Parts: sequence; C-alpha cells; structure tokens
Amino acid sequence: MQFYKYQGTGNDFIIIDDRNEQFDLSKEAIAHLCQRRFGIGADGLMLLQNAPGYDFKMVYYNSDGTIGTMCGNGGRCLVRFAADLNIIQEKASFIAVDGPHIAFVSGDKISLQMMDVHAIDQHGDDFFTDTGSPHFVRFVNQVQFYDVKNVGAAIRYSEAYEPIQGTNANFVEKLDSQSICVRTYERGVEDETYSCGTGVTAAALVSHVYQGVNSPVQIKTLGGELSVSFEGNPQDGFSEIFLIGPAKLVFKGEITSH
Repeated sequence: MQFYKYQGTGNDFIIIDDRNEQFDLSKEAIAHLCQRRFGIGADGLMLLQNAPGYDFKMVYYNSDGTIGTMCGNGGRCLVRFAADLNIIQEKASFIAVDGPHIAFVSGDKISLQMMDVHAIDQHGDDFFTDTGSPHFVRFVNQVQFYDVKNVGAAIRYSEAYEPIQGTNANFVEKLDSQSICVRTYERGVEDETYSCGTGVTAAALVSHVYQGVNSPVQIKTLGGELSVSFEGNPQDGFSEIFLIGPAKLVFKGEITSH
C-alpha cells in the first residue's frame, strides 16, 4: 500500500489514495503507523475517497487510530495531495465529516473554507467554540513558556467536556491588532502539536471578538505562520471563514506490513 507524508505548518499526516476503497487497517495498525519511533510518524492519517457530486471525500483518523472530527491543516494537505494527483487544479470541492468544503490552490498555499461558526461561549476568562472540532481557548501571557501539555491535558479530560469526549485546548497570546500566537493541545494526539488548523481558526475568531484582533488574523504557531480571514459578528455568527497557509509533500513510500 503506497502512502504519502504531507505537512502543513508542522502538522503532519499520512495520506492514502483510497479511491478504490481497499483500505482495511485496524485502529491499532493506524496508531502504529502514526507512532514516531516505530512507525512512519504523524499527527493523523487521512484517506482520499470518491464522493458523488464532489471532487473527493476526506476521511480523517487521529494518531491514536480513532476516527476524527474535522482537521483544518489535514484538509489543506489533502487538497494539495488531490492537486498533485491531478484530481483538481486550482479549486476543490470536497466533503468531510463536518460537511462540504471548498478550497483554492496557489502553489503550496492552500486556502480552505471552514464551516460557519454560530456561537462562542464564555466561561469566566475562558472560551469555547466549534470550528468543525471542539476548541477551548484561553488567553495567556508569554505563551512560549506556558505548560501546554499538562494544562491542556487537564482541560481535555475535565468533567465539563466529558459529554463531547473531551476538547482540544488552545493557549493564545495577542501580539498586536492583527496577529496572535497560538499553541494547541490536540485531542486524539494527546499532546501539543506544531499547529492545529481548526484550533487557530477558533483562536482567531475568539481573538477578534474579545481582543479586537482584525481579519485577516495572522497566526504564529510552532510550525510556522497561518492566516484566518472571515466575515460576520458574534450576534449573527461568522461565515466565509478561510484557513490559509502552506501544505507540502514531505516524502512517499510503501507500507509492507502492519
């Protein structure tokens, strides 16, 4: 079975062309492939499948082998993969777990339209929203020194988020009126990742509403820079949300055993 390794600002994925729908790996096998010391190493695994009425279907698995919710950087990488396979050229229309998406390709830069966001909930000084995946957002000072892994894990497994099988947790520092720095603990990876597309989208919207950061929001992550543009307001909700940034092929190979 041939695989491809892609990354979007350090958020890395194993991708398999499954248009013939022959993929049959178990949860344990997927987790093994994503393991960084004994497998290929990745934050998740994605399948590109056929879908009537769309260019393709996106199927996403977390690095622990469980089926995942929407992954923004994963979606951008899958669009780049589809372009590399000549399935699409400059525009893609695909279906994912959270519904239909469109995306635009300009070299390595992929602009992915995210789902509309209708609500941002405030809980004291913290915030929560769903951008295709659930995201907790907290503003902090000197985010580069913050204990993301331990604090993020405590939030992810907290009783408040048990009904939704836990949440992702984002820690955000406002840099100026148009830029923020974001670090994210990801559910399903159970660790901090270099970047999280749905996470920076949530952080951008919350930063706009509560910190006065303007669209397009420039975002610094451990893996590089992204931007998020959007229209709307907290009363009527947000639409035309685009996650914009690079997506690149790292290498490809063959899975011979699992």
